[in-house]
Amino acid sequence: MRNRYRLSTALVLVAGLALSACGSGQAAGDGTTLNVVGFAVPEAANKAIAAEWTKTDAGEGVGFKTSYGASGDQSRAVVAGLKADYVHFSVASDVTRLVDEGLVDESWDDGPNKGIVSSSVVVLAVRKGNPKNIQGWDDLVKPGIGIVTPNPASSGSARWNALAAWGHITANGGNEAQAEEYVSKLFANVVALPNSGRDATTAFLGGTGDVLLAYENETILARQNGEDLDWVLPATTIRIENPGAVLKDADPKAKEWLDFVLGRQGQRQFALKGFRPIIDGVDTSGVEGALDPNNPFPAPQNLLTVEKDFESWSALSKKFFDENDGIVSKIIAASGKAQ
Repeated sequence: MRNRYRLSTALVLVAGLALSACGSGQAAGDGTTLNVVGFAVPEAANKAIAAEWTKTDAGEGVGFKTSYGASGDQSRAVVAGLKADYVHFSVASDVTRLVDEGLVDESWDDGPNKGIVSSSVVVLAVRKGNPKNIQGWDDLVKPGIGIVTPNPASSGSARWNALAAWGHITANGGNEAQAEEYVSKLFANVVALPNSGRDATTAFLGGTGDVLLAYENETILARQNGEDLDWVLPATTIRIENPGAVLKDADPKAKEWLDFVLGRQGQRQFALKGFRPIIDGVDTSGVEGALDPNNPFPAPQNLLTVEKDFESWSALSKKFFDENDGIVSKIIAASGKAQ
């Protein structure tokens, strides 16, 4: 089983590198072109932010060449030579890979935002009207429930999903043995492990499964695009924190771009696409597609964070997602779902 999991990881990497080579252009200008490499989920938000930035003096005439895919694959593609001025990944470990390779400065996360540029939470997306009556995590391990979640071997969003599931047990009085048992039952009900969070959303919207483990912003964006689905904010979930960084050899304009992304105008565009702003004072009204457009981001009862509940990305990556010894990696390999 373990060998099949490693083979799946290798195949995912090859596919990701092929996808990454197919970048798309946006807002072409006659001057600077910034190469943006990111995970698939924030593509629409980054396009909206770019459209606003190019209206400013700093952004005037700047064009973009973009590449989006599964977060881990995109990070490895940059290491392999994919040109990037700015990266926007799902998890911090995909940026630290670039730090280790000498491509991003070690101080990338020293600022007040600690390197985070976008935020969301894990939700349980369901069919319109919630026909399976999914109310929370415990319902996901019942017989007959089909779950869609991306593959942690390639996808950062998959890792957030797994951490939220684990924390549902450990943050509510359970021990680690009970958490491992729960996560094993959850993956036993998984019917699809797509390559990325966006691929998982596509599979679910295409009719696969009963529940999609997803970023809240993915569900909002799907409804903005005319899809008919609902979702449940579970009592316990995790604050998703997506990092962004400028590479060492980036065009100087990349730093100005990042400053705009982190400001109120950039964060307003993130909010309009369903992301929770990372700074105070951002207008979050009128978010089309949200269950309540004028109160789009309700507070969860119990909000987990990496820092509070999992120590750090370095520690949790080894504990849960190490290819050979990670708890979640071994659960998936034993399930046979990553073939």
